[in-house]
Amino acid sequence: MSTVLLRQVPVSSPVHRLWAGTKMIAAFLLSLLVMFWPTWIVLGVMIVFLIVIGIVARLPLGTLPRLPWWFWGLLGLGALLNMPVGGAAVLSYTRVVVFGLVLLTASFLIAWTTPMGEIAPALAKLGKPLRRVRVPVDEWAVVVALTLRGLPLLLEEIRVLRAARKLRPKERLLDRAADSPIIDILTAAMAVASRRATELGEAITARGGTGQLTAHPSAPGRRDAVALGAVVAVCAGSILLDILV
Repeated sequence: MSTVLLRQVPVSSPVHRLWAGTKMIAAFLLSLLVMFWPTWIVLGVMIVFLIVIGIVARLPLGTLPRLPWWFWGLLGLGALLNMPVGGAAVLSYTRVVVFGLVLLTASFLIAWTTPMGEIAPALAKLGKPLRRVRVPVDEWAVVVALTLRGLPLLLEEIRVLRAARKLRPKERLLDRAADSPIIDILTAAMAVASRRATELGEAITARGGTGQLTAHPSAPGRRDAVALGAVVAVCAGSILLDILV
């Protein structure tokens, strides 16, 4: 799951060729819509719209993460806890879950269709007006870009550490009782993350500093205006449909 969760899917499509800032603005608009107008009709339209985007982006079905059984078990447990309150509580809980899944899917679509190197320049360009009030836009953009780039690596390291720990022999029952897998894996992951952070910092310094991460020239074009117009039309259409129905 971690191999494609926050990484670009290497296919060519009109969605991949859009400016990274356009995708972030579109995701922001969808988030605002489902946050302030979270009706079932609007959520249904958003789900269909995200599926259409995935088809246009030519994303294979294998891109979807295979969530573990305990994730769905926790969702089911939440529904069971709301059942004594009444059917309305279960429906409200289900709507909140769908709302969260829509936001996650919109965020993942950005990662699946955008090279990580384009995230920081797009954030820096979108936050350019904030520089007038001395907001450290470039530093924030670098932090976000490095986080998105490093999180898949950290997840992969944790997966390797878990696999290696399962192969470790356990000789005595006392050692097995005193064993704490979570603490062991987290400690090893922190050590690996610290080592990778040091190496990454040295590599960035050798290449001219963090300013190079936001210096990549990027700007929206005509196709980006068309894409944002389509997103606004879908949002307005979903609201109108909900009002009429």
